[in-house]
Amino acid sequence: MALTDTEIRRSKPAERPYKLSDGGGLHLLITQAGGKLWRWKYRFDGAEKLMALGRYPEVALADARERRDAARKRLANGIDPMAERMAEKTAVKVATEHTFEKIAALWLEHWQGNKSARHSATTQNRLRVNVYPVLGERPIAEVEPMELVQLAKGIEARGASDMAKRILQIVGMVFRYAVAHGYIKRNPAAEIRPSDILKPTRKTNMARIDARELPALLRSIEVYEGRQLTRLAIKLMALTFVRTSELIGARWEEFDFDARRWSIPATRMKMKTPHIVPLSIQAVEVLELLRTISGNGELVFPGEQDSTKPMSNMTILKALERMGYKGRMTGHGFRGLASTILHEQGYNHDHIELQLAHAPRNAVSAAYNHALYLEPRANMMQDWADFLERTQRGGKVLPIRGTAA
Repeated sequence: MALTDTEIRRSKPAERPYKLSDGGGLHLLITQAGGKLWRWKYRFDGAEKLMALGRYPEVALADARERRDAARKRLANGIDPMAERMAEKTAVKVATEHTFEKIAALWLEHWQGNKSARHSATTQNRLRVNVYPVLGERPIAEVEPMELVQLAKGIEARGASDMAKRILQIVGMVFRYAVAHGYIKRNPAAEIRPSDILKPTRKTNMARIDARELPALLRSIEVYEGRQLTRLAIKLMALTFVRTSELIGARWEEFDFDARRWSIPATRMKMKTPHIVPLSIQAVEVLELLRTISGNGELVFPGEQDSTKPMSNMTILKALERMGYKGRMTGHGFRGLASTILHEQGYNHDHIELQLAHAPRNAVSAAYNHALYLEPRANMMQDWADFLERTQRGGKVLPIRGTAA
């Protein structure tokens, strides 16, 4: 006999749980505590099963019957309703708990066991800066190869081709870990080769050391026994990461010491548009020393033989060679080092590119692009100078303490 709402409302708990049947395997279980729970009994592959359909009165009698009927239709189609429900709950759990970032954290914990603290921190920071903003919240089982292609190309577009290759390698290790531990069934990174999607990079004479060699280089600059003007030129290049031609052609009229700003005119820039270099406290100190050396001339770096002409563009390269960095470091290398380290520390890509004078220029934007984001760029340049100073004194690469923006 079918149940009625009146019968259900009047039902009271007893010494033992009991059932009120409605038909078609549906019944209401009355617990000793007074709870009223909908249950549906059915058989699948010869086994008897009991499926929970909710609690009364949250699930009314009519709603319980609808849920039973829907489950019976699934059963008639050869589907186990309880197994299907469990699969759906598992899918929701995977989507919320098995995100790329969470699985990457598990991989890092496993992978870093025999790695140095510096190597582990660098890898973690590369994920945080380059990958998590794009894939962090994605369920790892849903990530497709094209998403990795777009990720790598986005990094390449900012001029960091080497970083794009490293990121593909790191992401590939995360996916291999996920396959090995049953979080996913396939590794989308295995379907991609960097050479298939990234442009080949040309080897040039603009060599640069790895970031881990920076402390030794900075100490070598401090004790360089050659011409003092050359040593200070290298220091200023490290602090400002301008191009060699922009540095050696500097004129005193370009500097505003009160505003701590170096304004390089368009005629001296590779991009043929003006460029502003915010000066850190350390850069100003170097310039003040240079004033006492270069005299009253117009050039900051006058040539050794002819003070009316800038120093040779080979001077810095030759000095680095005498320090033991032949084929390993050039003046231009400071630009690459600054770009890599600042990106890895999470500084804004646009701010870095503008400071490197890499930003796209056109007739409309040329008049004002050079002056964009001056305040955050000034903060970034001071953070960079502080980082170099601490790295030189501490003898190891230390995190930048400033606020990335």
